[in-house]
Amino acid sequence: MTSPALPSNCDLVNIGTHSLALYTHGPETGSTKDPVVIFVSGVASDALNWQAVVRLLPPSLRIYTYDRSGYRNSQSSPLEPSAENVALELSLLIEKAPITKPLIIVGHSWAGVLIHEFIALKGTSQIAGLVLVDANHETAPLVINVDDPILWNAIAADVEVYSAWGVEAKHKLTQEEWDAFRAAESTVKYKLIAQKEDVEQYLPSFETLRKKKLGERQPLLKDKPVFVIGGTRSRDWNGLYKAGVAKGNGTEEERSYVREMIRTVDEKSKGLMEKFLELSTRSELVFATESGHFVQMTQPDIVVDGVKWVLDNLSASS
Repeated sequence: MTSPALPSNCDLVNIGTHSLALYTHGPETGSTKDPVVIFVSGVASDALNWQAVVRLLPPSLRIYTYDRSGYRNSQSSPLEPSAENVALELSLLIEKAPITKPLIIVGHSWAGVLIHEFIALKGTSQIAGLVLVDANHETAPLVINVDDPILWNAIAADVEVYSAWGVEAKHKLTQEEWDAFRAAESTVKYKLIAQKEDVEQYLPSFETLRKKKLGERQPLLKDKPVFVIGGTRSRDWNGLYKAGVAKGNGTEEERSYVREMIRTVDEKSKGLMEKFLELSTRSELVFATESGHFVQMTQPDIVVDGVKWVLDNLSASS
């Protein structure tokens, strides 16, 4: 039951309380044992940030992207967008669509927390493997403050972030895809849910997850393949710094503080990415040295390589 107003590959899936927009790519699987790929976006993001990756993946793969509650073509949820509730709604979407298992889950940024909440809720039996794209580890806020007020309020005030990050110049979307991505983020609907996720739910979600102590049960996925991609956060922050200084933002003390943040962030991020390797005895870590946080938009080929690596390693896992 696809609405004429929706893309032809989109279905609104009723999960009981409201409907989520699910986008299907590629043919139906030949067997219920064949893995399918589902993409989970980061905080304040809809399905559109995965477009370049989806285009580059083998056309024989069954692939799903979706808009979380409140984004773009999905309806708003009666629940607050906590990581636990987002994971619950993802599990309901998989059940009601229905999406066949096993799943290769590809997650960016906050999806590192969301996927762990999904595991806390459903276990790992549905999961064939993971690709984690500069994902958030549960300990990340104890190591790096991505919302540092001096960086954002003093130095990067009034800076156009996608331009400063280099995403606008280096993304691999088509012009039509990029325009759609930016248009979706300019809507009132987007801003309302993004505010709830980013400001109200993002930071508390890490402590909530840590209390579940999943890290004490490693390797959570036993020998199922896990491919970890680290972005280069210093590229983003350096872009913000240069753009802010060009505007005259910040005192010399504030600028010096941010320069020290930039100097140390990649080593801290590397340590966090290495923690994800504990998820499985069959894991791999690569770094996207030409990308900041949005690897899937600027170096989508690395994400594609990650999916292919998981597929290649599936036959070797139990």
